[in-house]
Amino acid sequence: MSIVTRYLEEYVLGEGRETFGRTITETDFVVHAGHTGDFFPHHVDAEFAKTLPGGQRIAHGTMVFAIGIGLTASVINPVAFSYGYDRLRFVKAVWIGDTIRTKTKITGIEPDPKRPGFGRVVEHVAVVNQRGETVLACDHLYLVERRKESS
Repeated sequence: MSIVTRYLEEYVLGEGRETFGRTITETDFVVHAGHTGDFFPHHVDAEFAKTLPGGQRIAHGTMVFAIGIGLTASVINPVAFSYGYDRLRFVKAVWIGDTIRTKTKITGIEPDPKRPGFGRVVEHVAVVNQRGETVLACDHLYLVERRKESS
C-alpha cells in the first residue's frame, strides 16, 4: 500500500485501473454468512442450491461487493475519502471457484455544492469474473480536497 496525495484538479475523466484477481472460496461464503447473519440456503445449503438455476451455491452479493471494493484499496490519499456508493447492481451470479477482479473508470468530476473546498469524483466500478463478464457494477463517490490557491 502506498500514500499518494492527489487533489481534485489532478483527476482525469476516463482514467482507470484494474486490480489483480481473487478466487472466491467456500470459506469466504461461511465467513461472510457468519459476519452478516445471512444464512439463506442459496448461499450455504448445497443440497437446496442443486434445485436452483446453476445448481450450486450463489455468492452473497454483499460479499462480492466487499471483496471487489477491497481489491481496489491499494493507495491511501490523505486528501480524499469515500462518500458512498450509488447505483449498486448484482449483475450476474458468482460461484465458489470463480475468480473476480475489479475495473474502475473515472466518469465524473465536479465541485461539491455543500463544501467549497472539496469536489466529488465518481469512479465507475465493474467487478468481473474470469470470463470477463461483469458480475457487479456501482459508482463509488469520493470527496476530494481542491488544491488551495496560493496568495
